[in-house]
Amino acid sequence: MQVALTIAGSDSGGGAGVQADLKTFFRFGVYGASALTLVTAQNTLGVRRLELLPPELVYAQIQSVAEDLPVHAAKTGALGDAAIVEAVAEAVARFRIAPLVVDPVMVAKGGDPLLAPGAVQALKTRLFPLATLITPNRLEAEALLQRPIRTLQEAEEAARDLLDLGPRAVLLKGGHLEGEEAVDLLATPEGVLAFRAPRVPTRHTHGTGCTLSAAIAALLALGKPLEGAVGEAKAYLTRALETAPGLGRGHGPLNHFA
Repeated sequence: MQVALTIAGSDSGGGAGVQADLKTFFRFGVYGASALTLVTAQNTLGVRRLELLPPELVYAQIQSVAEDLPVHAAKTGALGDAAIVEAVAEAVARFRIAPLVVDPVMVAKGGDPLLAPGAVQALKTRLFPLATLITPNRLEAEALLQRPIRTLQEAEEAARDLLDLGPRAVLLKGGHLEGEEAVDLLATPEGVLAFRAPRVPTRHTHGTGCTLSAAIAALLALGKPLEGAVGEAKAYLTRALETAPGLGRGHGPLNHFA
């Protein structure tokens, strides 16, 4: 059995973070391991409380998994602050964890911050160069590049520019762009490829970024090539949105078993 590792925060509501990642790993038949970075008291209405774990404990979790299990792929989610980013980068490099999908989670769906402002530079300089793929949404890409992204052409330019930060590939997600289609752009040194799907009209979108990046990591663990993994993961995410169970009074979770 292939093993995938999620390095992310805990969502007590179960719709995002480690909980979403492990459900997604299960859906794709991959054994899921985890290293918690932070704990939230959270539901579909928002984050009520957040506590970061000590960086040395985050490192120890990754070490414990990597020294015992064959990690075939990993992903990162909410990392909290620069010290945790540094600890994760050190562990990923030391234990040669690859392929690595980095979801640069900065805010929760309800707008609550999940990454300290000073940690953005650590993401750029320490973690992105280790990444097989980074998966920012439009808002995260704007924060990383310090410029607005409003059109598909600007998104293409942004995806190319994000490659300069060191990852092997960039998936700039189009859920926050306008239009009837959700267009995700996969940028590699060979060019930019668009993945299109009908936009699903629903408020139940909690954990979409976590779920997509976890699906890609699971498929990479199974040996899928990057382009195929992205396409299959996007199709899965669309089904998960279309069949969301309708739980909660806010931004509800997806159907991770779609």
